[in-house]
Amino acid sequence: MHALNKNRPLRRVVLASAATVSGIVMLLALKPHTSPTVVTGSVAPAPSSSASSAAPQASSSSGSSGSGTSGKSSKSGKSGSGSTAAKTVTGSTVQTRWGPVQVRVTVKNGKITDVTALQYPSDNPRDQQINSYALPQLRSEALAAQSASIDTVSGATYTSEGYQQSLQSALDSAGL
Repeated sequence: MHALNKNRPLRRVVLASAATVSGIVMLLALKPHTSPTVVTGSVAPAPSSSASSAAPQASSSSGSSGSGTSGKSSKSGKSGSGSTAAKTVTGSTVQTRWGPVQVRVTVKNGKITDVTALQYPSDNPRDQQINSYALPQLRSEALAAQSASIDTVSGATYTSEGYQQSLQSALDSAGL
C-alpha cells in the first residue's frame, strides 16, 4: 500500500507536518551571511565631503576622554579684542554596535566652523555605503544647528547616535 493513500488522511497530515517541521529546522540551522572581507592592501573608507576620509587608525592616540586640542586656544572667542583663533577639539570615542565613532570640532568665535568624523564604522562595504551618505548629512546638520541636537539619519541610527555623543563631548570640552 502507498504511504499517501487517500483512505488514510491522518497519515498524510502527519507526513506533511513532519516535512514542514523538518524544513523549518533546516532553515533555522543555516548560518547568516557574513560580509566579505577586503583583502587588498590600501582601501580607503568611502569618500564624503570634507576631510572625513581619514583612516580610523590615525586618531586612536587621541584617547577616549576627548582631551586633544590643537591650534591657538582662545577663551571661547568672547574676549573681544581680535580673538579670532580657531580651537580644535576631539570628542570622545563612542563604541556603537557596528564600531567606534569619533568626531573633531573646530570652533571659532564661539561658533562651530567644521566637524570632521575621525572614526566611524568602515569594516565592510555596507558600512562604507551607509556612512558615505550619513556622515555628510550629520556634518551639515551639526553646522546648521550649532549644537549636538541633530536628527538621526535613517538607516544609520547607531552611527548617528555615536556621532551626537562624540560631538557633545567635543562641544563640552570646547566650552560651548
